[in-house]
Amino acid sequence: SIYEMFGNECSLSTGEVIKVIGFKINKLIARFCENNEVSQFSAKVELPLNFPGLYKVVTDKTPYISIEEITRKVSIGPTRFGHPCFYSTEDIKLANFTIKHGEQITFNSVEEVNGMMSVNCGVIRNNQSHSFTLPLSQEGKFYECEDDQIYTLKEIAEWKIPKSRNRIVKLSNTLHMWDSSNPLPENFDGCLILTPVYEVQAVMKFRKDIVHILSDLDVEVKDITDCYDINSFLQPLSLEDVFERTSKEFPMVAEIMEGPSGRQKPYNLLYAGKEIVIYKKYQATRVLASEIRSDPPKRYFLIPMSYKGKFKRRPREFPTAYDLEIARSEKEQLHVVATKAFDSPHKELFSVSVGDQFLVQQCQTSEVLYEGRKKHIDVLACEQILSDTYKKVLLPMYMEGGFVEVIHDKKQYQLSEICKEFPLPFNVKVAVRDLSIEEDVLAAVPGLQFEEEITDSYLLISSTSNPLESWEIPVYHLNMSVHLLNKDVQTAVPPVTKTTVEEISEEQYYMVRRYENQTLHPPPRPPKKPI
Repeated sequence: SIYEMFGNECSLSTGEVIKVIGFKINKLIARFCENNEVSQFSAKVELPLNFPGLYKVVTDKTPYISIEEITRKVSIGPTRFGHPCFYSTEDIKLANFTIKHGEQITFNSVEEVNGMMSVNCGVIRNNQSHSFTLPLSQEGKFYECEDDQIYTLKEIAEWKIPKSRNRIVKLSNTLHMWDSSNPLPENFDGCLILTPVYEVQAVMKFRKDIVHILSDLDVEVKDITDCYDINSFLQPLSLEDVFERTSKEFPMVAEIMEGPSGRQKPYNLLYAGKEIVIYKKYQATRVLASEIRSDPPKRYFLIPMSYKGKFKRRPREFPTAYDLEIARSEKEQLHVVATKAFDSPHKELFSVSVGDQFLVQQCQTSEVLYEGRKKHIDVLACEQILSDTYKKVLLPMYMEGGFVEVIHDKKQYQLSEICKEFPLPFNVKVAVRDLSIEEDVLAAVPGLQFEEEITDSYLLISSTSNPLESWEIPVYHLNMSVHLLNKDVQTAVPPVTKTTVEEISEEQYYMVRRYENQTLHPPPRPPKKPI
């Protein structure tokens, strides 16, 4: 008989027919290494895939000898992780294009071209992208390119560990305070060599769930693929698989095989065996927000534009005069109070005391005397508010001080109004909660910072048993699998969509910010103090 322990199958009966649908890394064995070398005496620790932290991938120095080897060992797929980059040690001459040695080649997808399996690739020259295909038979020495991105352990396990190879990573950012339960040493900032432990994902003839079998289970199997009707098995699909289907295939009826974890609606309704209607796929806008608090852990949210609550403004804090210039807008004058004193080294510029109040005007240049020489520096023109008058003053842009905004605006705003009228980031608190949500998680948060608008992929679903309301579910950060049912959808028009404020983890927050900001240039650095 089949039984399971900790979610993994421990016993399989003789003659049981299993359809293997995938391999997945279950956990990682990590060894400490120095100078990217690991000794036989290195300590080993076991790390779960949800172990916190962000990591940089150390480039693999072992070459691949053909394009076929790369496609066999490296994950290439449609998501943003699935585009690995390599370079060849020699020029590759194609029919109308030559790839230069050392040039970065991005691998985008694998498909059949004119009856031959090939890889769709691209290179960038002079800020222009050039596309071409490489046959799997192409041989040479292909080395992995440097990767400056940061990843969670789960992302590295799914996309960045080639089959039959280990992966060295360097801890880039710890997301949580160290405690005694942490398997890594305190203040560890070295490299880890990761060895994956796999599990086999499979389906069985008379079960509707996905079976997980650890790769070290002592059982003998025989390959009967060629002499068995594999169509008699269920075909599990991830949310990404569903999203990749054409728009014409929607709406569709599906049964959940593995549901997500989570107590908030609708995740607590998405359990194994439940039938759902998937109406459509689309891109939707969310506002990424973080809780305003000085001590960890912060909470993070993705707020839909359909949120019906109202917000009141909260004061922003500015560490430098340069930040005041960035926050300045034509719509209203910025009024701030100094929270930190500053002594100006130039008599032409103003020295700030704690409690001084200013109206921020504009950025300009000013001539100052510095060590007997005249110099032009960037300054911020302000009006100091005195008891019965205003005094024009100049603050050096490099000034490191501290300012808190004074809010005169008592108006309550909808989310869409804030995004339209004010530059983000923007500080608020909920003044009127969204009454259409049973439990508005934002109402209990004392302060929120709206950081940026993002665009993400969603599916619109409802329950087949109670199709009175529909829900938006995120494609890329909800772990869920379904299989499609050959049933007609009763109505192609989705019911009323319920608003869901999605609370995300700290790792997901950093991932969202990372991808949104990939195409943006970083803001200019504040001016340095003149030397």
